[in-house]
Amino acid sequence: MQKVRIGVIGTGSISEMHLNSYARNPDAKIVAICDVNEARARQVADKYGADKVYSDYRELLADADIDAVSVCTWNNTHAPISIAALRAGKHVLVEKPLCRTMEEAYEVEKAVRETGKLLQVGYVRRYDPNVKMLREFADQGEFGELYYAKASTLRRLGNPGGWFADVERSGGGPLIDIGVHVIDLCWYLMGKPKATAVSANTYKKLGNRSNVKHLSFYKAADYDASKNTVEDLASAIIRFENGASIMVDVSYSLHAKKDEGMVRLYGDKGSFEIDPEVVIVTEKHDTILNIQPQTDSTAGFSGDPAFQNEVDHFVDCILNGTEQISPVEDGVEIMKILCGIYESAAKGEEVRL
Repeated sequence: MQKVRIGVIGTGSISEMHLNSYARNPDAKIVAICDVNEARARQVADKYGADKVYSDYRELLADADIDAVSVCTWNNTHAPISIAALRAGKHVLVEKPLCRTMEEAYEVEKAVRETGKLLQVGYVRRYDPNVKMLREFADQGEFGELYYAKASTLRRLGNPGGWFADVERSGGGPLIDIGVHVIDLCWYLMGKPKATAVSANTYKKLGNRSNVKHLSFYKAADYDASKNTVEDLASAIIRFENGASIMVDVSYSLHAKKDEGMVRLYGDKGSFEIDPEVVIVTEKHDTILNIQPQTDSTAGFSGDPAFQNEVDHFVDCILNGTEQISPVEDGVEIMKILCGIYESAAKGEEVRL
């Protein structure tokens, strides 16, 4: 069987997770690397054995030797690059978020529909081994009706600056960057109910806190402390057609004692926690039980296995027509929620979706 020939567009930090996973997949071959910084693209190409280097993604997409691409670029380029790739006959794995606006989301969805090519959205947490296990439990009715979820991803000193902090390029701050993961995770595990309304707040009180000493934090390659046009904190209640709801808060900057991650889902027969570690709560013979599943890792998210599963699934869908786990339609629905949260916060009132 012929290998899927891969081009990777963008060589920022997230691309390494894609590249390592493709390199380990026996049915994939990395043939091209693209970055606006050609020297960096060449360095990455040398590391992963890619024969071709591009500094313009349009030239890569014109290459008939490439079957599929990973889009690992700034958020404001996700839609145009994905659309161009689809129309060039390539399958696409695009990093989250799908895009920045609903207009872009609908344009991407239209391109998928018209070209018949695959587009997989990089909701990597769906592919974590523990999440796959819990989804099986939920599908078997172990938790009954999942009607409420709580999720927090709070960083006290975690604004990466650079393009992450530039709303024109990112589309937003912690909500669209890291909040998207836990919102999608809860929505996916609840069975993807239709969102009907959002009530939200965003805050810009602390900025990037570049003044803080004695404590290091991740900085984007283009870090610039003088530029920060995104929120510090977002909080929201998301309501669904079936009566379920999600409460979420997420921050880059907050006067918190420590960073915190928490994901919990509650059903009428039981519940489970994913972050900070996997726990199942149920009731048997009039007794409440806290259950610790015996898995390779109790952590809520295991990066390497999750990215490997994500890339393996993408390649499998291309070669075998396997049903997609995170198709473009899911990307559009999550964008509705994210855009609704920003709209509700801006208007100071609940927004119907």
